[in-house]
Amino acid sequence: MIKKLFLILCSLAVLTACVKKEEDGIKIGIGGPMTGDQAKMGMDFKNGVTLAVEEWNSKGGVLGKKIELIVGDDQRDPKQAVSIANKFVTQGAKGVIGHFNSSCSIPASDVYNRAGIPMITPASTNPQLTEKRYPGVFRVCGRDDQQGKVAADFVTTQLHLKRLAVIHDKTTYGQGLADEFKKFIGDKAEVVYYGGIVQGDKDFKTVLISIREKKPELIYFGGIYPEGGLLVRQSRELGMDVPFMSGDGVIDPKFVEIAGADSAEGTYLTFSPDPNGIPTAKAFIEQYQKKYGELGPYSIYAYDAGNIMLKAIEAAGTTDGKAVMDKLHSMEFSGALGNIKFDAKGDVTVSPYVVWITKGGKFTEHWKP
Repeated sequence: MIKKLFLILCSLAVLTACVKKEEDGIKIGIGGPMTGDQAKMGMDFKNGVTLAVEEWNSKGGVLGKKIELIVGDDQRDPKQAVSIANKFVTQGAKGVIGHFNSSCSIPASDVYNRAGIPMITPASTNPQLTEKRYPGVFRVCGRDDQQGKVAADFVTTQLHLKRLAVIHDKTTYGQGLADEFKKFIGDKAEVVYYGGIVQGDKDFKTVLISIREKKPELIYFGGIYPEGGLLVRQSRELGMDVPFMSGDGVIDPKFVEIAGADSAEGTYLTFSPDPNGIPTAKAFIEQYQKKYGELGPYSIYAYDAGNIMLKAIEAAGTTDGKAVMDKLHSMEFSGALGNIKFDAKGDVTVSPYVVWITKGGKFTEHWKP
């Protein structure tokens, strides 16, 4: 009898400790590709959110509780993203910052919506994500229908090109962006080639030879930097000197590293304005570079997403999902990127895109619509 009572007391002690641990911390998930060929982007996410959380924890956390980060590696795979999302739910995450790829964020959002957990993606730009109108889905970046239009306007009104090749990596993001570009080109230019490659492949010369035969004046690519870099490098090896253009998934130093600085020279990219020119970003950039080194393209977006989530929890006075979502929809947030407010769909009300150009192995703002 004494032994049985002892075991009961031990069980109660463990249970009490678990409950106390849950009460003492607020868990926030970070979902993205932490390993594999897109790990650079995932680590940029992690670094940005970590910096935000460390700042909050140094001041006592939120609601009097420390913030605990849970990192999930979705390996840029949609199925793995769903698995990570379910894991976050099981672990008691009160909010999620992620994912990077639209093909991961969209199915993961179904999980978060069912669980009543708000998510903010720093980088998923496919319009389908917010067109579902889930009350807890937000993004601090723009949309592909916005950057696709900017790219099309630049090509037709600034470069005055008439023969274009359009390729994509067959992913939700890549094909979606390519299609938006093609849609806004309309009848202003002729798309002489349209086709897809397989994400993860390494040799694209057969496709590039087919494109070369069509004599395009520019090649537009919807995809991410690993394939973008190889496409540019291999096109130069085939003697193709037509300019390349792509979107936010390619504007990373890894692209130049893969392509080679000489091959990457003159590549056009759509992305948001340089944060170095945003006064509110100065303190973040200094802190980030001091701790992590070179700023990634989406580091600042992850930082702002983390801060916005925590500010909404603080304003709600609770981690209840619906209450936090209501605050996310109703509040205007001051972040490193400036003031951010979400519309009814969860998109930012202002999302400017500009055209960048690659020069001397670096990215430079080139044209603002």
